[in-house]
Amino acid sequence: MAMIIESFPVGMLQCNCVILGSEQTREAIVIDPGDEIEKVVSRLEKHGLTAKYIVATHAHIDHVGGFKAIKEQTGAPLYLHKGDLFLYEALPMQAQMLGLTAPPITEIDAWLDHGDQLGTGEVKLDIIHTPGHTPGSLCFHTASEAHLYAGDTLFMGSIGRTDLWGGSFEQIMESLQRRVINLPDETIVIPGHGPKTTIGRAKIYN
Repeated sequence: MAMIIESFPVGMLQCNCVILGSEQTREAIVIDPGDEIEKVVSRLEKHGLTAKYIVATHAHIDHVGGFKAIKEQTGAPLYLHKGDLFLYEALPMQAQMLGLTAPPITEIDAWLDHGDQLGTGEVKLDIIHTPGHTPGSLCFHTASEAHLYAGDTLFMGSIGRTDLWGGSFEQIMESLQRRVINLPDETIVIPGHGPKTTIGRAKIYN
């Protein structure tokens, strides 16, 4: 049974928010609800899904700005890597740098780390810690669908920038080489922004 997969851009910076829904349980994992939470909730309702987990690839404002709102509307717990807590707590400063109104923050319910797994029904999400863009950057892999939700670690034709708080070019290269590029070539990569690519294409063009 194939899972429900829907990816759509949200917010000023057009972050790719993703809904992974189970046909069996009618529950979903929501990745990177950075903004426009009414849009995210309406997509869940369209598929008859209830959010079970809310997760973020990292804690830049365009990926976690909607955390408090979606938690209040769905009741689902929030998951993040602890290495990015300092960024989440600095959302007001991130907003100020971009000229945005600061979104309210809330408590993170649990911490994700490398090797963890979240799931519901046929949806099985493997957690890959890929520091570099931020210290707590994560990629999420669904082996059954051969999809990698890469956040801002890997894009079509490029990699994530490393000149922001906590960024490291050495770390992102190590993360890519040790934990990302060894996935099967046919793996479809859904980045944090912009069009999808594949691991095979990244090996050639990145």
